Amino acid sequence: MIISYIFITSFILCLIGLFFNFCFANQCSAEECAELHGRPAPHSPLVPCYTLDIEFLLCSAPIDLKGNETAREELGYGCTKYGGQRYEDVQFTSVNCTVLSGIECYGPRTFQRGGFPCVKYSGHYFLTTLLYSVLLGFLGMDRFCLGHTGTAVGKLLTLGGVGMWWIVDVVLLVTGNLTPEDGSNWVPYA
Repeated sequence: MIISYIFITSFILCLIGLFFNFCFANQCSAEECAELHGRPAPHSPLVPCYTLDIEFLLCSAPIDLKGNETAREELGYGCTKYGGQRYEDVQFTSVNCTVLSGIECYGPRTFQRGGFPCVKYSGHYFLTTLLYSVLLGFLGMDRFCLGHTGTAVGKLLTLGGVGMWWIVDVVLLVTGNLTPEDGSNWVPYA
């Protein structure tokens, strides 16, 4: 009787041991589990890739949708217009960013990041154009500089509309109503 009791107890303990070995054999440490699920270990210095500063990313240029608002609504990003003289006039979009090689982080290394302005620059400086307008505006130099070739030739042939067109263009330039023909923004000096 005692032998059968010892045998049954040993058998039950053996089954319990097998159960725990089976159940917990596939368990991993905190570091291993985090790595398996794409997260860093609990005390790892790694940060999510999407939280990195822009200096650690390579981002593409905003997509030009050429005024197609329907495409912007479908995609959820892209530029339908560029530029604007005031902050409120500038459209913002998302672009695709990739983490630079050699930077360690966790999560997807390519993702979309928002907040990029739809602004393009083509080498037009406001101060240079203003100087052209004041000093050589009667020859249409300011309009040639901005790409308004047709009106620049008219201004040249009439010597700045006998001075009137010259003054009007200086005022238009200062108030922000005379801008580059291609719709680009003034290049900042920073």
